[in-house]
Amino acid sequence: MSKLVDSAAKAVAAVARDGMTVAVGGFGLSGIPTSLITALRDTGVKDLTIVSNNMGVDGKGLGLLLENRQVAKVLASYVGENKLFAKQYLDGELDVEFVPQGTLAERLHAGGAGIPAFYTRTGAGTPVGDGKPERDFDGVRTILEHGIVADLALVRAHRADLEGNLRYRLTARNFNPLVATAGRITIAEATVVEAGFLDPDDVHTPGIYVNHLVRSEIQDKDIEQRTVRPRVDA
Repeated sequence: MSKLVDSAAKAVAAVARDGMTVAVGGFGLSGIPTSLITALRDTGVKDLTIVSNNMGVDGKGLGLLLENRQVAKVLASYVGENKLFAKQYLDGELDVEFVPQGTLAERLHAGGAGIPAFYTRTGAGTPVGDGKPERDFDGVRTILEHGIVADLALVRAHRADLEGNLRYRLTARNFNPLVATAGRITIAEATVVEAGFLDPDDVHTPGIYVNHLVRSEIQDKDIEQRTVRPRVDA
């Protein structure tokens, strides 16, 4: 049965609502589901909790949701490239939970695997661990972290078949596979193979995790930071 929906706008509008928690794949601007983020912005839903490694940059990626004042809280490991994010946070408009990057990855993995919580030494004895239950394992101080299960997960894949099996490409594989498993509803955008199935050895996310599939409508791939150097003659 095909999971393909006519457009990103239609797929997102059918499930988006105020106050929901949305997990979003990507790392910087690499592998972000641009079409789905744009569709979420266009719904106008408010008071969102966003779970993502970072919040894009000004005017790009999840920065679009910040510009539209749709975000109430953010769980992220790095937010240094977005000036608007910093302003909203310092002005008290945005609640922020900073999560160490490995812990964020494992919290998403745990949520997708049905694991309610786990202990980790990361953050123990620092502000990250304030108020969290602690336990000693073989002399190692650890803190309890909870798995993340999002109301909606948005991911970007390189290719997909109509059953929703996904294959990512290179760096875009980053957080996308983890996010795909952690959503109660998962929407993926990709280049869609119209006939047949992806080879099983090429599948990174099985279609069982994907509820809806859309074609990538925005093909531009922005570069977060472009670093160049003078060409040296051979």
